[in-house]
Amino acid sequence: MNRVLTLGYSPCPNDTFIFYALVHGRVALPGCTLLERLEDVETLNTLALQGALDLTKISYHAFAHLRRDYCLLKSGGALGRGCGPLVVARQEATMESLRGKRLAIPGRLTTANLLLQLYGEGFDNLLVLPFHRIMAAVAEGEADAGVIIHESRFTFRQHGLQQVLDLGQWWEEETGLPIPLGGILARRALGAKLIASIDVALRASVEYAFAHPGESKDYIKRHSQELSDPVIERHIGLYVNDFSRDLGREGRAAIEVLFNRAEARGIIPPCDFPLFAS
Repeated sequence: MNRVLTLGYSPCPNDTFIFYALVHGRVALPGCTLLERLEDVETLNTLALQGALDLTKISYHAFAHLRRDYCLLKSGGALGRGCGPLVVARQEATMESLRGKRLAIPGRLTTANLLLQLYGEGFDNLLVLPFHRIMAAVAEGEADAGVIIHESRFTFRQHGLQQVLDLGQWWEEETGLPIPLGGILARRALGAKLIASIDVALRASVEYAFAHPGESKDYIKRHSQELSDPVIERHIGLYVNDFSRDLGREGRAAIEVLFNRAEARGIIPPCDFPLFAS
């Protein structure tokens, strides 16, 4: 019997690079057909909150609200060093000067916003925009500053913007741990056996991507919102790493510290469910 599983991930190069082999049959997931849906990260967060997806890329902030119904897979996520969100503004500023000001963010349940709130209080005058609109909103004065993610890290200076703070660097200095940005979730109701098979297939898809980096180029470019080849390569190089193969102990520790700090601040609800299915 063939089972159809809905799979959500973003059109960003790191996700299309990772999932290419899995959705194009280069690696096997026996007994299952994947029905993929490509959406921006905040839309994926919302769909998961609605229970609309069996498998999905997710912001860790959103996962914190979903632990009862979804578990984390060990492969395929975005976690690392030097890859965190940036706070940018039109002119030189400090985080203290931005308290109470209008800040554009890529979604309330993004890890970018969670890091902003963990940094300190007073950053609650928020303008929620798709991530690709934030730089223009700041440049045009619609927002006083913005929290940018993805390839915006490489292009914000082209919009005349200045970096105020690297939230990822702040996190690394605070904790000594890599920054957990997004992970891959599976609905717990799928059962531990199927979830384990999915995790194996996802790990194989990541390994295939590393072993055949040129094969997925057309697929990546088709969804990359007209990014140049150098930006695509830098994007993949930044967000796809050994933690994408397997979170390992350090990756798990980073997620647990993120959730513990957010729970202590009352930003996310406490939860006794384990991160993984087993």
